Parts: sequence; C-alpha cells; structure tokens
Amino acid sequence: MIPELRVEGVMLRFGGLTALDDVSFTVRPGALHALIGPNGAGKSSCFNVISGLYRPSAGHVLLGDTELTGLRPHRLVRLGVGRSFQNAALSMHSTVLDNVMLGRHALTRGGFIAAGLRLTVRGQRKHARRAEEICEFLGIGRLVHTPVSALPFGDVKRVDIARALAVEPVLLLLDEPAAGMNAAETAELAGTIREVRDELGISILLVEHDMNLVMGIADRVTVLDFGRLIADGAPGEVQSDPEVIRAYLGTEAA
Repeated sequence: MIPELRVEGVMLRFGGLTALDDVSFTVRPGALHALIGPNGAGKSSCFNVISGLYRPSAGHVLLGDTELTGLRPHRLVRLGVGRSFQNAALSMHSTVLDNVMLGRHALTRGGFIAAGLRLTVRGQRKHARRAEEICEFLGIGRLVHTPVSALPFGDVKRVDIARALAVEPVLLLLDEPAAGMNAAETAELAGTIREVRDELGISILLVEHDMNLVMGIADRVTVLDFGRLIADGAPGEVQSDPEVIRAYLGTEAA
C-alpha cells in the first residue's frame, strides 16, 4: 500500500530569516500533488526539507508512520523516496544507462562504491535490465547507450526522472521538471508525469512554475507565500482563491 506524506507544522529558519512558517499539508496516496508559489515563497526550502537536504527548525515530515524528519537523502531512498532535480544533476559524459544505474546502486547496502565491489555479474545484469525497462517506459529506451551530453533537453529531463524512478519509489519528488522546456516539450512531459502516476500507482509531489502544467495535471495544489501556506485544495479552487491571486498578481481579486 502506498503511504501518505504528511508535512506537519514545519518551521525553517536561517538565522533571523524564517523560510517556512508552520507549514502543514498532506499528499494523499497515489495523488499528483503540486507545490507552488511566487518567487521566494519557500517552495524550494520546503522541498529540501522533505527530501532531507535541510533539517527543519520545528515540525515533522512523515511517510505513513515513518518519521523522515532530518534523515539524509540516502536514507530516504531506501524508504522509497525518489527525487529529480531542477538542473538535472547528471553525469553528462556518461551514457543514459550509466546514469540511471546510479539510482539502482543507491538501493544496495553501502551505496554505489560498495555495490561496485560486491555486486555479482548476475546482479549487475538484473539491475541493468530494470534500468532499461524504466528507460523504455519513459520513451528513452533507444538512447540507453547514448551519452547524456548528446541528448536534446527534453530527453535529458527524462533521464533525470528515470534515475529517480530507478530507486523504485513510493513517493516521487519532481523539482521543476518543466524548467527550460518549450511548450511542446512541456505538453509531452505532462503526459509522461500522468503516465508515471497512473501506471506505477505512486504518489508524486512536484514543485513547478508553469501554471498551465500544474492546473492541467495536479489533483491537489498547495500554495506558499513568504513561507506561509495560503491555500490548499483542488486546482480550480486554488486558481480562484483571492489570496493566491494577490500573491501572484499583487492585487485582490476583482
């Protein structure tokens, strides 16, 4: 069963700056949930707390009954949390398959270096087959032996998602997956994200600036502004919320 993600009363302070102020929301099992807000709203800070890069000053992050608060990213991987990155932190001169295999090695006890010393040839082949299956699922199966540096931008983003999926997550965190994409690439990505959720049955939390993408695919939307939660609901409700309109446009709704 897919567990729900609960963010409960999270505070995050950097010196005298409050980046997150008592933020709480729930990502329901199997939901496609978006976290949005204007620049400086605290989206990235919240995402980094959930993914283990920041330790909150107060509050909790739970996946089902498991406390995630303060755990390092490699621990979260083994608990079923996968993450893609806004700037696709890939090895650009390595092949697609080698990059996705990094996600598979993250599942092994001791991580990549220990796994490289310990995995049998049979084990390596098993992981490679699974990595290839994930690439095929994302439409980049024909590219597994191609260096990432030779790929168009849209495919590079798919490699990043494939690596996140390679850890077999129950919760997938997507950090601005459409950043830098044109309209056609974004539309294709929207279909890919829906397919990932529908076919794999996992929960997805994405931070995204492209409102057309968010409103087109999200089941639920959480909105932050200056580190505070100002709205949480279905896309249509959030889109017409006066507080959300004010935050984005600097004016009250007419």
